[in-house]
Amino acid sequence: EMRLAESGGGLVQAGGSLRLSCAASGFRFGDHAVGWFRQAPGKESEGVSAISVRDGGTWYSDSVKGRFTISSDTGKNTVYLQIDNLKPEDTAVYFCAATTRRIQTPIFADHFSFRGQGTQVTVSP
Repeated sequence: EMRLAESGGGLVQAGGSLRLSCAASGFRFGDHAVGWFRQAPGKESEGVSAISVRDGGTWYSDSVKGRFTISSDTGKNTVYLQIDNLKPEDTAVYFCAATTRRIQTPIFADHFSFRGQGTQVTVSP
């Protein structure tokens, strides 16, 4: 069974940092593009970053550029999202999604084949 599992969320103060992980099981991140999304209560999901595991190409939304860094570790079959200088408006459930199809940016969750359950990030003022 192909699965994605996120971890690394938590409660942090504004200005702090977190590193989220998206671990794949049942398949290898080989030709996949992996996207990170976030969804705040009452809002639609927002694509914040993506990476092509094959060639390392990355993309960031304007709202997170300069504070978020996406990376992949093929040996650990994991994609990471480093979040620095956290702001209260970053509070949301963060989830990752993967696809072998060519993606276009900005990214939308519906364009990805499958996703994980998400991890909660809460930023206090």
